[in-house]
Amino acid sequence: MPKCTDGTVRFGRVGRRVVEAAFDGGDIVSDGGVLLLRQVDERLGLSRAAALALGDERRSASVQHSLHSLLAQRIYGLCLGWSDVCDHNVLRNDLVMQTAVGRAEPLASAPTLSRLETAATPEHAAALHEVLMQQFIAGHAKPPKELVLDVDATHVPLHGQQQRGHFHAYYDNYGYLPLYVFAGQDMLACVLRPSDRDPASVLSALIKRLLVPLRRAWPKTRIIVRADSGFCRPRVLQRLERWGVSYIIGLQKNSRLNEQVALAELALAERYAANKAKQRLFGEFEYAAGTWDRARRVIARLEHGEQGSNPRFIVTDLSGSPRALYERLYCARGEAENRIKEAQLDLFGRRASCHRFQANQLRLLLAALAYTLMINLRRLALKGTELAQACTATIRTKLLKIGAAVLRNTRRVLVLLASAHPMKHVFLAAADALGP
Repeated sequence: MPKCTDGTVRFGRVGRRVVEAAFDGGDIVSDGGVLLLRQVDERLGLSRAAALALGDERRSASVQHSLHSLLAQRIYGLCLGWSDVCDHNVLRNDLVMQTAVGRAEPLASAPTLSRLETAATPEHAAALHEVLMQQFIAGHAKPPKELVLDVDATHVPLHGQQQRGHFHAYYDNYGYLPLYVFAGQDMLACVLRPSDRDPASVLSALIKRLLVPLRRAWPKTRIIVRADSGFCRPRVLQRLERWGVSYIIGLQKNSRLNEQVALAELALAERYAANKAKQRLFGEFEYAAGTWDRARRVIARLEHGEQGSNPRFIVTDLSGSPRALYERLYCARGEAENRIKEAQLDLFGRRASCHRFQANQLRLLLAALAYTLMINLRRLALKGTELAQACTATIRTKLLKIGAAVLRNTRRVLVLLASAHPMKHVFLAAADALGP
């Protein structure tokens, strides 16, 4: 069988010049921008904190790769677009990746990284969640007056015999339903759950766990939980009220709610028929479902257009006008969905291919750590540049994927980045913002 990667490949001519290519360029890398990730990680202490939180119970005499280097290698790989553990069988010899991790010899192989994942326990998940929370708190110079916690669930499809995998009729396949909690752009939690459980089944327990460090750090900060109707359960509302946590949560439509707004909807229909322009109306009333312990404030957003009537309801204990609460506060919940897409698609939070449930939870948390690293790169280094609002995939393509030649000797590592890179000015500005 011929060796297709050996020898010279011809690509025709450019004028009188013959175009040839060969894989003999030496130590040339494609991820020169990983050095920025190293600087952000050093600034935050993210991978080092994760390593300390997990603890290393391996026999020290047999260890070649520290837990810190294993986590940094895996997290940097996700940020650079290398989703699979097997990618590291080649990446371990990448000189700039070795430099970023802080080593001058080959990094860990795929089997070593796989053993890290398959050894995961529930205690490891709790420890890494604590790291996410401490990173979030440390990122604030002063306590915020108000903190909105966005809660949402999503779907992770499964294509194997993973532990605790169940069929979900809505998504029409087997999968998990992880629960995410965001505060603005910061991820505070990502809990992997089987898809046969109620989306709200662990919400109150998770919020209670998050409240402990938040209240300890910021006792005077007002905390608001924001979620869609899938999380509106009597127990959740009662516990949030008992803990002094405000809420604004979607409320599923039903016949009693529709009766409350029936006359207003008729009026909207008549106005729409008169001028053919979409009509909207906001209102509020007291409502108590049969399973609730008391009546609560419900805000109704009524809309009538070409598709007919489209009422929406939310339940809240917040004061303010119905329109402002709905449009300015509740509708901003959609931003959390964009953050989930970034963590799941751009940073491979959907790669739940391990057999063990806890190993897949660790993979979800590694994607969360990679997400934390990327949003802090954007926050600390890209402010004022054209990438200040860019998503992870765009930052990776335009700033991290830089071709470079690496020269390494006993005294220094010289990374020769591509001279014609179009984002050279952004890279230099980012490196300057992060400092040496």
